[in-house]
Amino acid sequence: MALILKDIKDGIGVLTLNNPARRNALSLELCAEMVAALNDFESKKINVVILRAERGARVWSAGHDITQLPKVHNDPLAYDSPMETAFRKIQSFPGPVIAMVQGSVWGGATDLVVTCDMAIGDETSTFAITPVKMGLAYSASGIMHFINRVGSNIAKEMFFTAEPVKAERAYHFGILNHLVSSREIEHFTFELAKIILGNSPMAVSVIKEQFRILSDAHPISPEAFERIQALRRKVYNSGDYEEGIKAFMEKRKPSFKGE
Repeated sequence: MALILKDIKDGIGVLTLNNPARRNALSLELCAEMVAALNDFESKKINVVILRAERGARVWSAGHDITQLPKVHNDPLAYDSPMETAFRKIQSFPGPVIAMVQGSVWGGATDLVVTCDMAIGDETSTFAITPVKMGLAYSASGIMHFINRVGSNIAKEMFFTAEPVKAERAYHFGILNHLVSSREIEHFTFELAKIILGNSPMAVSVIKEQFRILSDAHPISPEAFERIQALRRKVYNSGDYEEGIKAFMEKRKPSFKGE
């Protein structure tokens, strides 16, 4: 079964997350299919893509497939991991990628939404970034996605509390470009995509790339980069990370020791 359904409607590429049995978790396989689908759209010169779940989904995506996280002593969000590769593909795709969100969004899937160029949500959409519930050190690039989208103060609240942000607050934070009713979200999102499609694809593509370059223009020293890597290793080598994974598998609340 395809984990990503791929379609083209009126020149607009549509990718639908298609693993409701696993709550559309961002598994290694689903992320690989997403990259392959975007590569196919790029080869066909599709200039706008909508990323969505099935109509009326209660869970848009549960985030990273926890069962596939590496055990202690391995970076769970390494640069070449399938999820990070998928995020970079969205960023490098030559046209806008629009997340159309219905239902709850958890963990790495919230990062996926803020990595998209725009996001449209309905009243059922909520967003939570939850690595602290797993004792997980998040990637520096992922943290920057949130800082660029919502600012550091809101990003800190989201990361530190791991609490879901409801739709209206997500709109005011800037996670959502537009908040529309569930009755109108499909029509609204496709109409927005059609407006973009009517503009110069070359100009849109170049401007998107300029946004990407400028948003990544945060140079750090080699020493700072090495310190970030050391901080992350401290967490994914810790007892807390081991306990977080074990508690998830055993379906119980973790007992973190801070060590």
